[in-house]
Amino acid sequence: MGIKQKHCFISGRVQGVSYRYSAQQQAHQLGVAGWVRNLTDGRVELLIQGETEQLECMLKWANQGPRFAEVTSLDISEQSPDQTFTDFEIR
Repeated sequence: MGIKQKHCFISGRVQGVSYRYSAQQQAHQLGVAGWVRNLTDGRVELLIQGETEQLECMLKWANQGPRFAEVTSLDISEQSPDQTFTDFEIR
């Protein structure tokens, strides 16, 4: 099927709850590449690449997040990969 890419903005209590670190751990478990970063407005930005099933699992996780997170909104857009990532990093 090929590599797909999703770009997400996660809102809620998602900073200060190890969201980025947990996202990296989950991405490594699923074999998803890309990156995650905090935004100044309190949201988290997530860009992920992988096969459809991997991305669906990662998005399901992202909608819940780690233990102390409270996700109120997950805005997702599908994009054509303009760059191929080989790992998942925290930015």
